Amino acid sequence: MSNLSANFKKIIVTGGAGFIGGAVIRNLLINSSAKIFNLDKFGYASDVSGIKETLSKLPSRDRKKYFQIKVNLSNFIEVKELINQIKPDLIMHLAAETHVDRSIENPKEFLESNIVGTFNLLEASRNFLNNTSIQRRDIFKFIHVSTDEVFGSLGENGFFSEKSNYDPRSPYSSTKAASDHLVSAWFHTYNFPAIITNCSNNYGPWQFPEKLIPIVINKILNKESIPMYGDGKNIRDWLYVEDHADAIILVANKGLAGDKFCIGGNSEKSNKEVIISICEFMDKNLKRDFPSSELISSVHDRPGHDFRYAMDTRLINEKLGWKPCHNFSKGLEKTILWYLSNKEWTKTVLKKSNYNSERIGLIEEK
Repeated sequence: MSNLSANFKKIIVTGGAGFIGGAVIRNLLINSSAKIFNLDKFGYASDVSGIKETLSKLPSRDRKKYFQIKVNLSNFIEVKELINQIKPDLIMHLAAETHVDRSIENPKEFLESNIVGTFNLLEASRNFLNNTSIQRRDIFKFIHVSTDEVFGSLGENGFFSEKSNYDPRSPYSSTKAASDHLVSAWFHTYNFPAIITNCSNNYGPWQFPEKLIPIVINKILNKESIPMYGDGKNIRDWLYVEDHADAIILVANKGLAGDKFCIGGNSEKSNKEVIISICEFMDKNLKRDFPSSELISSVHDRPGHDFRYAMDTRLINEKLGWKPCHNFSKGLEKTILWYLSNKEWTKTVLKKSNYNSERIGLIEEK
């Protein structure tokens, strides 16, 4: 893990009640003495159980450095007031609607969160910087965390890099692409000290069970049909969430305004390979009289389903010295064991969100 620079005394993490944001905050609580402000709208998938667990293990004096604030980034006045009150040295912007299927079903919510929310945060931050001291302006950084999906789809060969063209294919990826362009424009137009990171598929403990790995685990535990989109040959590069959090903090420490970094796990797997791997590991632990793979059922493919994502991570490795610590096998084992030990957490977050692991995002044929 990277220790955060002591220059950053006050840190805003947007979306800290989300999966990746929560991992970043847990890392910061352990490896930083800074005050951490978690700004989140607390939507359906929000959860701070992991943060609370980390706080409970800290000395009482260190628990006072964490602040949790409910705010919707689409409200510019509230965002501006908060930034002026907090006076941050560092903003890590992770707040976003992220589930592709939900973006197909309700694209407007993604536009408001990912585009308008990012615009409001940029403008509020720029306003703050224009009215603060030179010393604070020299320290301040804005880290915008984005996705590899903004680059579209790869064929069987090649990798996405910091120079890849944008070619988003879903409402989710198009709104994230728009947010990337806003951040880049604020750097070039206003000399705003921003850095953009684009990551591959994240996985690990505390992930809301609508994404592939936790939903497969949950389906196996409940002896329910495991949905596999199409033929399962779509390929993703899998990144363990704690490795990603470490990379984001390293970017904050060493990255320069205008930098852009691709962050990946160097672990390409087809969806079918991932599902089979989970089935095989679960079978060793559950010792049932039938293989979990019998639960796999091919379902109608996602509209506009990108074939392959893969990241060229040479720049962040060469420039900042980062590389993932977990290979997919090691990370998946840790993830499955965590979910097996935290079945009640899964039940609780699903009940709170009114999500029953049903299929969403299908387009009705007319």
